[in-house]
Amino acid sequence: MSRQIMVGNVPVGGRAPIAIQSMCNTHTEDVAATTAQIARLEEAGCEIIRVAVPDMAAADAVGAIKNAIHIPLVADIHFDYKLALRCVEQGIDKIRINPGNIGSRDKVRTVADACREHHIPIRIGVNGGSLEKDLLRKYGGVTAGALVESALHHVEILNDCRFDDICISVKCSHVPTNMLAYEMLAEKTEYPLHLGVTEAGTPSMGIIKSAIGIGGLLCPSIGDTIRVSLTADPVEEVYAAKKILSAAGIRQTGPNLIACPTCGRTKYDMIPLAEEVERRLTGCRKNITVAVMGCIVNGPGEAAAADVGIAGGNGEGLIFRKGQTLYKVPQERLVDALMDEIDKL
Repeated sequence: MSRQIMVGNVPVGGRAPIAIQSMCNTHTEDVAATTAQIARLEEAGCEIIRVAVPDMAAADAVGAIKNAIHIPLVADIHFDYKLALRCVEQGIDKIRINPGNIGSRDKVRTVADACREHHIPIRIGVNGGSLEKDLLRKYGGVTAGALVESALHHVEILNDCRFDDICISVKCSHVPTNMLAYEMLAEKTEYPLHLGVTEAGTPSMGIIKSAIGIGGLLCPSIGDTIRVSLTADPVEEVYAAKKILSAAGIRQTGPNLIACPTCGRTKYDMIPLAEEVERRLTGCRKNITVAVMGCIVNGPGEAAAADVGIAGGNGEGLIFRKGQTLYKVPQERLVDALMDEIDKL
């Protein structure tokens, strides 16, 4: 079991629930746009939010942003240690930084001292695209071993500065390498791990990469917080993260929709009906299992664990609950009848 850190009022690590993170794509100095996006992310289920801090104008905006939101705020910083110090002054909840790229050991110690004084954790964020040149030469490129060695080197730097309030990420865009790096790191350290597949791409492929790379680690209990990185509206990252947690059996934050893949026994146009059910379940917060089955004979049996479900036939369908048929309805009323039963649960 990993040790625990506190990101604002959200525990990460130990026995805490897996926290969902995302990152704003607004210009941080635009406080109105950034806080509006964070409000949408909060509504979607984001629990920790990160903003880029490339310059002092962005750092100066941190305080106003933090005062306008309800979830912990993380500053993403590279190269300039003064930006980290300014974010600490503004009340940031966590800093993502690599100690090796902000200059001398004295600068690192200054940041570590400020974070320790204000109880602010630091995430060491190692990416395959920014590995140290000596490690690339040593390992012949981006490998799991190189990612882990880089992370542990940064941990050592912070430890030498008497700082231990740390979490770690080791991300790259190649899923097998990404997973192996986290598996290796989990064996070598007890610091909480921030999971993600960096540069995963657009939702069509990025969600698949993230489901494998994040979900495949969560199932054997590796990882403490997750961020799905997509080339899309950040709200899509949160929705994907929630689905990954649900699919991994870790946390259900709404209905679990199960649907058969259809076959030659299917007697109605089930695919658009299943899509309609999925659409109408958006925003539902009930932790229930909903089934859409294609076969009126086998449907209730195959989906016996579902809290409520439907199975279609020739012009009519069944409404069932826990495998027991409740009643029949005309096919055109199947979805409406299903939603009525969900409202009753």
